Amino acid sequence: MTGFGAVQIDTENYTLQIEIKTLNSKFLDTNFKIPHTFSDKEIEVKNLIGKVLERGKVNLYMSFTDKLNAKDRMIVNRNLVAQYYQDLCETALQVGASTENLLPLALALPQAYIVAPATAGTEENWKLISEALQQALTQCDEFRIREGKVLYQIFVDSLQIITQQLQKIEQKDPERVQHQRQRLLQHLQEFTHNENFDRNRFEQELIYYVEKLDINEEKVRLRSHLQYFMDTLDEAVSNGKRLGFIAQEMGREINTIGSKANDAQIQQWVVVMKEELEKIKEQLNNII
Repeated sequence: MTGFGAVQIDTENYTLQIEIKTLNSKFLDTNFKIPHTFSDKEIEVKNLIGKVLERGKVNLYMSFTDKLNAKDRMIVNRNLVAQYYQDLCETALQVGASTENLLPLALALPQAYIVAPATAGTEENWKLISEALQQALTQCDEFRIREGKVLYQIFVDSLQIITQQLQKIEQKDPERVQHQRQRLLQHLQEFTHNENFDRNRFEQELIYYVEKLDINEEKVRLRSHLQYFMDTLDEAVSNGKRLGFIAQEMGREINTIGSKANDAQIQQWVVVMKEELEKIKEQLNNII
């Protein structure tokens, strides 16, 4: 499910920026960039993401600057400079030169200075970051909840349309059955006047034909699946996978009704149900 959350804090002591973006995914797929001074916190960050967002492709960007100790510093390489100075003094004495002002010369020699990196992240700073991260995750989750409300209405609308088509089929079915009965009676009269008429075989084929055209069980199961889908949708916990399974069962019943009904009008209503079911399946990819 798509989502977005961002936190920016700028004080005299530090600057913090956190941005989270999520996209649809069947599993939790995290990709984050955090300051190298807090690289030991990567597992904790991943656990925080999974606890709040549960599923989705998550991209996290985090930037933290400690203004009190923000930059790398140049410091004197004391051991090397001391060796330079000692060598210069010994050389000066050997050649009879003055040993005054040799320190500036030693400080100008190669590698007289080294870079002292900024100090590693402190637990105090990490506490500030983790609190901000939790805030950004909450924002992202609230974004997804708002999107979920829109998806909920899409599901409800599609379920209502499928239910309406099912009601039409239920109302039409007795007429369809009566029509099929009349056709069978007509064929029966034709067959019974045939001198080669085999009554046992006819009865077997008649039973097969009636069972093949009967859609009562499919109608009952489809209505049950529609109610189960709605009940599951209203539960407080995430049930994306279960909704997917229910949608599959709904599809089986709709397809069977279409193939067994042998009625042009019912076929049209079945097409409408299939269209709405496809809308449901497309949006189920957004449900965790």
